[in-house]
Amino acid sequence: MKKTDSMETVFDQGKEHPESRKEQLMGYLKRLGNGEELESVRADFVKNFGDVDATEIMEAEQALIREGTPLAEVQRLCDVHSALFHGAMMQKKIQEELAKKDSFPQRDYGDKKTRAAELEGIQGHPLYTFSRENEALTGLLAQFRESRSEAVFEAIREISIHYAKKGDLLYPNLKVRHGISGPSDVMWTVDDEIRDELAALARESERGEAWNARLDAVLERAGEMVYKEQNILFPICAINFTEEEWFGVYRDSKDYAVCFDVENERWEEAERNCPARQSSVSDEIVMPGGHMTVEQLTALLNTMPLEISFIDADNINRFFNEGAKVFKRPGMAIDRDVFSCHPPKIEAMVRSIIESFRDGSRDSVPVWMEKGGRTMLVTYMAVRDPDKKYLGTMEIVQDMEFAKAHFQK
Repeated sequence: MKKTDSMETVFDQGKEHPESRKEQLMGYLKRLGNGEELESVRADFVKNFGDVDATEIMEAEQALIREGTPLAEVQRLCDVHSALFHGAMMQKKIQEELAKKDSFPQRDYGDKKTRAAELEGIQGHPLYTFSRENEALTGLLAQFRESRSEAVFEAIREISIHYAKKGDLLYPNLKVRHGISGPSDVMWTVDDEIRDELAALARESERGEAWNARLDAVLERAGEMVYKEQNILFPICAINFTEEEWFGVYRDSKDYAVCFDVENERWEEAERNCPARQSSVSDEIVMPGGHMTVEQLTALLNTMPLEISFIDADNINRFFNEGAKVFKRPGMAIDRDVFSCHPPKIEAMVRSIIESFRDGSRDSVPVWMEKGGRTMLVTYMAVRDPDKKYLGTMEIVQDMEFAKAHFQK
């Protein structure tokens, strides 16, 4: 590529120019689009990008979007992007888990399935609901094998709701509060792969033999996950979660859409022990720009047409505003390590963004994406005091469909 004044900066040790690296990313997309095997593309991706910061990849993806590459196509890079940092990050995480393993109490798993069955039998209990969703999914999988119905296929795709609840309410709690990281590190990744493959198949118009083979393979994985949940994940949760933690799962699960027509039923004991969140509304907060009561400030933040999160300087979730959210923010995540709230394939990117805020190399990172068929802008921003000391990270999620509608008039 010919040098220009705008491309004088090069990577260390003779690496290629940034523009050339962006072209490589575009090349990976074309290779995937032409049907090349994912593992083949992944191998070249790791070879050429495995030693750079995750944010460089993210910036290149955003550049592709600005140039008009469809969001759905750019998002396919997530499949290869997930390989970034995998080896080094996994080794580091293993060492961290081994170091803290002895700090958690040892559990007797001899009656884990019995305990899980007891909880699954309590009307309205989270395991009662999860198990009924699995029963419904099993029925849908059987129906699809018989009918190959498009309507049944679409119903099966509601599995994303089931997986989202697991990812938000079960995996992080096991990992952070009980030192059990296996489900988070392994099952969460499989959940994402199943969900993403179903979404990719739904987008394709050519549905021949190869398409059907891929669909059968991913549905088989979904069926296997049902077995793993019922026989591994739910029993582990049943042995480890406290009653208070189950109350929290029950409360937060109300924020999710109905999955497979399985309504959340009322768990009487939880209702008696889950009082509404209380906050002081009498004292005023005095700020440089004025003063407000807690009630006023809370209402103000909840009125903004944004999803707002704040993570403190120690990487702990401290605040989410209330209201309906595209990206769920369960109350159980408050006071929890922010990294535990993200699936393994994007954890490295989140770590990289926050560290760049901490060291001062960045102040803001915008990420455009599609979610539920809507264009969303997720902006990560460093929060600093007047002396530029890092206090934490704010995440703002904004639905941008209003802007599309305005400019398409």
